[in-house]
Amino acid sequence: MRRTRPVNDRPAQHWAVIPAGGRGRRMGGSIAKQHLPLAGDTVLGHSLAPFLSHSDIDGVVLVLPANDPWSKIEPGVKPVLTTVGGEERCHSVFNGLQLLRERLRPDDWILVHDAARPCLQSVDLDRLLTTLEGDPVGGLLAVPVRDTLKRADADGRVSDTVAREGLWQAQTPQMFRFGVLWNALEALLSRGLTVTDEAAAIEAQGGRPVLVPGHASNLKITHPEDLELASMLLAPGVEHQAAGSET
Repeated sequence: MRRTRPVNDRPAQHWAVIPAGGRGRRMGGSIAKQHLPLAGDTVLGHSLAPFLSHSDIDGVVLVLPANDPWSKIEPGVKPVLTTVGGEERCHSVFNGLQLLRERLRPDDWILVHDAARPCLQSVDLDRLLTTLEGDPVGGLLAVPVRDTLKRADADGRVSDTVAREGLWQAQTPQMFRFGVLWNALEALLSRGLTVTDEAAAIEAQGGRPVLVPGHASNLKITHPEDLELASMLLAPGVEHQAAGSET
C-alpha cells in the first residue's frame, strides 16, 4: 500500500539505486558476477526483480560501467534509469543520487541494494519500508551475528575472541532519506574519504541508522560457492530462515 503524506502533498517517493560496477575478482572468469546466469535469469536480474515488482518502488537507477550491456535496458512498467559508476561503491551511489536530484525531495527515500544480492525476499522489503516509514533518517536490513568471532594476528593465529553480543551483519537494501544520504556522501567525498556502505556515511555524520531484521538467505555473491547456494535458495518451495531464529 502506498505510504501517504499530508493532504495536498504528494506521497513520499521510493527509488532503488543499484550499484553494479564491480568485476567480482574473487569469482574468477571474464564475466562480471552480476551478469552470471542464475536460476533462469542473471544475478542482476534476480537482484532487480523485487524492486520492479513492488508497488511502492517508483523507479530504479542502475549504476553501471561504461558500455555495460544493461545500459540499454528496455523500459518497463516503471522507469529504470542508468548512469556510469565511479571508482568506489560510494562514488557510484553518489552518481546515482545525482541522476535523481531534480526528481526527488529531501524527504523522499533511496534504497541502495547490492547488484550481487539476488535472494532478497519481498517480506523483508516490506518490513524495511514499513519499519522506516516515519523515521527521519532511515536504516538497513541486517542479521544478528550467530557465530563465534575470532580476531587474527599477523601470523594467522587467533589473537582473541570477539564477543558477538550486539553485533549485526549489514545487508542491503539500505534505506535513507534522499537529503540525509546526499549530505552524508557529499561531506565524505569532498574530503577524499570513502565508506563501504551507506550506513557508515550516515554514522560519520552522527546519524544512527535503524537495524531492521532480515533473513540470512539474503546473501551476497562473492565466491563461486555462493552462486550455487543462491541457486538452491531461489528454487521453488525453499523456505528461508528469519533473522534471530535458531538453527
